[in-house]
Amino acid sequence: MTSSEGRSAATRESGRVTELLATAVAALGGTERRGQIEMAGAVAHAFETGEHLAVQAGTGTGKSLAYLVPAIARAIETEEPVVVSTATIALQRQLVDRDLPRLADSLTGALPRRPEFALLKGRGNYLCLNKIHNGSTGGAAESEDRPQDELFEPMAASALGRDVQRLIAWSSDTDTGDRDEVTPGVADRSWSQVSVSARECIGVARCPFGTDCFAEKARDKAGHADVVVTNHALLAIDAISDAAVLPEHQLLVVDEAHELVDRVTAVATGELSPTSLGVAHRRAARLVDSELAQRLEAATATLSSLIHEASPGRIDVLDDEMTTYLTALRDTANRVRSAIDTSPSDPKAAAARSEAVTTLTDVSDTASRVLDSFVPAITDRTEVVWLDHEDNRGNVRAVLRVAPLSVSGLLRGRLFERSTTVLTSATLTIGGTFDAMASAWGLTGDDWRGIDVGSPFEHAKSGILYVAAHLPPPGRDGTGSAEQLDEITALITAAGGRTLGLFSSMRAARAAAEIMRDRLDTPVLCQGEDTTSALVTRFADDPATSLFGTLSLWQGVDVPGPSLSLVLIDRIPFPRPDDPLLTARQRAVAAHGGNGFMAIAASHAALLLAQGAGRLLRGVDDRGVVAVLDSRMATARYGGFLRASLPPFWATTDSTRVRQALERLRDAAS
Repeated sequence: MTSSEGRSAATRESGRVTELLATAVAALGGTERRGQIEMAGAVAHAFETGEHLAVQAGTGTGKSLAYLVPAIARAIETEEPVVVSTATIALQRQLVDRDLPRLADSLTGALPRRPEFALLKGRGNYLCLNKIHNGSTGGAAESEDRPQDELFEPMAASALGRDVQRLIAWSSDTDTGDRDEVTPGVADRSWSQVSVSARECIGVARCPFGTDCFAEKARDKAGHADVVVTNHALLAIDAISDAAVLPEHQLLVVDEAHELVDRVTAVATGELSPTSLGVAHRRAARLVDSELAQRLEAATATLSSLIHEASPGRIDVLDDEMTTYLTALRDTANRVRSAIDTSPSDPKAAAARSEAVTTLTDVSDTASRVLDSFVPAITDRTEVVWLDHEDNRGNVRAVLRVAPLSVSGLLRGRLFERSTTVLTSATLTIGGTFDAMASAWGLTGDDWRGIDVGSPFEHAKSGILYVAAHLPPPGRDGTGSAEQLDEITALITAAGGRTLGLFSSMRAARAAAEIMRDRLDTPVLCQGEDTTSALVTRFADDPATSLFGTLSLWQGVDVPGPSLSLVLIDRIPFPRPDDPLLTARQRAVAAHGGNGFMAIAASHAALLLAQGAGRLLRGVDDRGVVAVLDSRMATARYGGFLRASLPPFWATTDSTRVRQALERLRDAAS
């Protein structure tokens, strides 16, 4: 096919998709949106030409329909599936429970057949019938994989036992075995008693419950679907591992694409902790001779003690003691793994051996990654090693982690070279361009393009961006100054509540909430006082209520209407100066002649600011103010870069005009 023929085919396909979109919108009772039409045509064009596409589609565009319609049309035409990956469970449920069923109904008459769709998650999200019936899910055995300090807590043990009994009973009633359908939900440690990872699974051929396996049924359904909905974590596992996890596909849509790099990095991160090492020892000790078991116990205990006593932070030089202990752990884990017989036909024995071998492999591989990462020249290193001390209700958990410095090469080689990919989100341009995101994804050259289809909102008429330029720059302690607290009081009072407060830390959010409760006549909720979903519901139901919180609220709140007319941002959300991964990435950019601060820290802050500001306008009738209480947004040289990443609100530094605007909105809503 010549290039002109290819362009003609792409044009015809775009036209056909536009007609299908119009049919779907009419059937669903929607209205025509210019950005949605432009996006649907661009997605169809990308699928036809094989060109990767990045689409910024503002809130209210209807981007789900804009990519689902061309995906369905293409899948039915070619009889090959399109995979749609999302970052959040909420969007997965929206697609599978609402958007796709309604689309299938509306398009059935316009297509050769009714489109089919399926939701696919990682194997660990489904009940394992073999583990329930042949594994260690009850009695004394239920504690084998739990941290030692929990074994002496009767309440914890009884709660775990009750959860497991409930899950075993549920296994006889459920059609899917999907963890998300368990109501009320259960903790991770309870679910781990009735599930296995893909690598721990003994395989359909050896499993006595293979024909009834919930995970296999989900995979089989996905293998016959036109559209397969999954998540970024499973997408990453499919890209990283040699085994095919997802159905074979040539076309991929990545929604919430601003989250892709972080989710892939998380999957590619290895860790060693006293808890995981204790699990490895307990699983293996019963399967090998006592001498090998004792050697493994000694190797895990010495490294556990060392990382517990060491100071947290990035590790740039691996000392002799850590090198010795990691080498001993790696070698011992390999010897123990080799000594375990993985061939028994008995399903219970096979399952126990598979779990032990998988855990030992993880330990050995992670120890090797840490040891191999310390090449002499720091600028040549491709991995980052650091030590975390995580505080869990007063119990400090020490974790040694190793993560890739960049996942761009992995994404380029294992994702974009295999599938034509559409990446979309409401926030993809940073500093006004797609360059930062494209670089992080590994997209280079002329094989991709980026388009911004805008938003149906008139930002300059609907919203105000207020930067409190008169306030002193924020201090290092993370809490607000007296002047900032006075500003918060005045703004919330003017708004009559109706405020979402986005803070850079939980410490700052809690401190501000306590002070505001003393100063204000309207209620103030704070993240952590209940589940986030319950707090958001209470916030949405009472317009006088304000809700303060941190990161998950920056990206997870959708409250249209008069309950939200003010978004407060306490400071520019730069990464912590001691963040080991992002500071290592800054250093790498600087080492190659770039501006590490702008490329990493400022870009990170710009993306979060855009996400936070996006909480304000969720419907075409919404009005309000985004107030940034960090004067650096107006005074620092990078302020223009950050402002260019935000929607085009009307901007001001005049606090009086902003309070007057909020008072008018309050009075109109009342």
